[in-house]
Amino acid sequence: MNAQTEYLLQDGPAGRLEVAIDRPDGDARGVAVVAHPHPMHGGTLTNKVVQTLARACVMSGWTAVRFNFRGVGRSEGVYDEGRGELDDLLAVIASQAPAGPLCLAGFSFGAFVTSHAASRLAPERDVQRLVLVGTAASRFQVADVAAELHRRTLVIHGEQDDTVPLASVMDWARPQALPVTVVPGGGHFFHGQLPLLRELVLWHLRA
Repeated sequence: MNAQTEYLLQDGPAGRLEVAIDRPDGDARGVAVVAHPHPMHGGTLTNKVVQTLARACVMSGWTAVRFNFRGVGRSEGVYDEGRGELDDLLAVIASQAPAGPLCLAGFSFGAFVTSHAASRLAPERDVQRLVLVGTAASRFQVADVAAELHRRTLVIHGEQDDTVPLASVMDWARPQALPVTVVPGGGHFFHGQLPLLRELVLWHLRA
């Protein structure tokens, strides 16, 4: 993301995982872990939406941790339809954010995996913010967001997303009475609207 990005390899459940860390100026509020889109469709930690989420986290005082799921980049292993990828995410959290305030963010497939991580961790960890962008609700079984996390959760979706239809996200959110922020005219990758996406996430993280 910038010249100060720290890259490392950490142990994961299927081999080493490639991790990128960006730190804010001064003391961090906590650690934000950001998950990338589908590994089989070109998703990596350098995805523009993922970088936008990480940048917003750093700008609001969080240490931002991005990583490649198994089989992507220098991460070892093979794609596992979300099951192993959840284990990857939990391993990164355990290693890079073992304690203290936690922010979880994900884009598309990454939002699906992040929803399950939040469900798994919420009872025992201080999940201060949850950010789900382009949530892949039409393709995967996205976990419900615990009621106590609703006020800490931001769900963003493009009005004209032709990869994950907005209607599928509304069908997931409606039974939970979970608000969804819709970007007018927005597509799945928010082309031309990344600055707006960053501002929406910044507002949420700073609230």
